[in-house]
Amino acid sequence: MTTDYSTLVSKVWNFAHVLRDQGISYGDYIEQITFLLFLKMDQERTELLGEPSIIPAAWRWEKLGPLAGDALELQYRHTLEALAKEKGLIGTIYRKAQNKLTDPAKLKRVVSLIDNETWIGIGVDVKGSIYEGLLEKNAAEVKSGAGQYFTPRPIIDVMVKLLDPRIGETVHDPACGTGGFLLSAYEHMRQQPGAQDRSNQRKLREQSLSGTDIVDEVVRLCGMNLYLHGIGNGESPISCGDALASDPGTRYDVILTNPPFGKKSSYRVIGDDGSVATEQESYERGDFKFTTSNKQLNFMQHILTIMDSNGRAGVVLPDNVLFEAGSAGEGIRRRLLMQFDFHTLLRLPTGIFYANGVKANVLFFDKHAPRADGKPNTKALWVYDLRTNTNFTLKKNPLKRSDLDDFAACYCAGRIDQRTETDRFKRFGVDDLLKRDKLNLDIFWLKDESLDDVDSLPPPDVIAAQIVDNLQAALEAFQSVADELAKPVEA
Repeated sequence: MTTDYSTLVSKVWNFAHVLRDQGISYGDYIEQITFLLFLKMDQERTELLGEPSIIPAAWRWEKLGPLAGDALELQYRHTLEALAKEKGLIGTIYRKAQNKLTDPAKLKRVVSLIDNETWIGIGVDVKGSIYEGLLEKNAAEVKSGAGQYFTPRPIIDVMVKLLDPRIGETVHDPACGTGGFLLSAYEHMRQQPGAQDRSNQRKLREQSLSGTDIVDEVVRLCGMNLYLHGIGNGESPISCGDALASDPGTRYDVILTNPPFGKKSSYRVIGDDGSVATEQESYERGDFKFTTSNKQLNFMQHILTIMDSNGRAGVVLPDNVLFEAGSAGEGIRRRLLMQFDFHTLLRLPTGIFYANGVKANVLFFDKHAPRADGKPNTKALWVYDLRTNTNFTLKKNPLKRSDLDDFAACYCAGRIDQRTETDRFKRFGVDDLLKRDKLNLDIFWLKDESLDDVDSLPPPDVIAAQIVDNLQAALEAFQSVADELAKPVEA
């Protein structure tokens, strides 16, 4: 077994580069690593730990590892096809699996790379770090799709710290991606008193965490990521599906999520002639108070539904959720202030996501029973502005956890009534918020020093991305007005 962790990391990384140069993407490489590593670790659990294999005999590692050439490629392809039909964690990881290493020589190289290590002997933190490193590298390379809005780890960690999920509580991410929020919550709960108790360990690994994502490949990576960190035991904590399609019926204590930032929900329609068209979709759900095609607003409604009666949530959302006009945007913000305790808003800086120009926030809110006097559950919204006059970039000046220390201190977790205002942290009473035009909660007060200094303006590509976002928001607002005007007038 390789005792030097950094040597193993380098070995895995270097071969990723080799395959990338030969036309195999990081994403495809990570997928194949996932398929093969799961088989190898199943064999190690059987041989070294004496546990029964969870893989059918015909598709186990010992049937694959010794082969080479076309025989290896054929066995591997049939293995993927067979395991894709299994249930539980196996079915999650191998769902719609395909062999992307069709060159037997390249496939043998990856098989040998995995076969030469005893992975079960490597600590879960090390295995997890290797895998998460590959996922983050893929996100940086792709800069679109699953990686486009890869949530920075410092943001994830501070959200988890402030929401403070406890052992025995359930944590859910309805847009789980590769599992960053769930893993951070798991690590947070592992440090709590009583975490070493056997029954609590079982709760943490098998009952506390769950997630959903709509993309098969992402669900696979998330399932493996959790598995490598010791989470799950035969059954998959992650499901593949459209979280917005229906009310799942389950309620959760803590919601941590960063839903996709694309504004429109869409689905594919296949005509009788085989043609394919994409239609804009407005979800019709009885628990949704408002009908809209805005994906973030629908995710907000979904989150409000699935929170437990005393649940709490931290959600990363783009600026448009705070100011979008129309009955849905205004109505959802009003519901958030009236029926929930929307107590904190963190204005995130630009330059921290892989997509340029993204303007986003973290919304922190709690669920309570309606007040008997009909007054808002929210007393005041506290806004922390980490965006104005800050400059972060992914490479030269990446966001660090220490950059969020002041916000965490101002938040006063568990002592919100003891908060005090600072230059960056301001209190806005709910009565004043409800009077704002179109209930616009895109609130800022600091003077932007870049407006006085041309040299400090963002790069041209960031400015262009911001202009595109603003134009898209304007077009959608105009479309909303047009849709309202087109509705028949009721007698």
